[in-house]
Amino acid sequence: MPLADEPCPTPQKSDTPLTPEQIAPLRDQLPAWTVVDLHDIERAYSFPDFKTALAFVNAVGAIAEDHGHHPDIELGWGRVALRFTTHDIDGLHRADFILAAKADRTYEETSR
Repeated sequence: MPLADEPCPTPQKSDTPLTPEQIAPLRDQLPAWTVVDLHDIERAYSFPDFKTALAFVNAVGAIAEDHGHHPDIELGWGRVALRFTTHDIDGLHRADFILAAKADRTYEETSR
């Protein structure tokens, strides 16, 4: 099942961060994303204007709010950068990758 179709688990404080071996196959499914210090994943998106970038941010924000798991978002004219990590475990959780995949799907749908 594609990551974007998976239900997003709610990270628990008792969860442990993903190991490099657990991160690798998830990362392979998100080639546009960069794993930063085995702690965060990030990606930048390009848009033709501010209005479209803002619409994407609002769509991703709604998805994040629905799942109770929020990225750091940087918005500028024609660009958006997202960064996911799970603060409660001080590292990466499967939820970070699932929401990143959902963001990618949203980008594909809004940039047609």
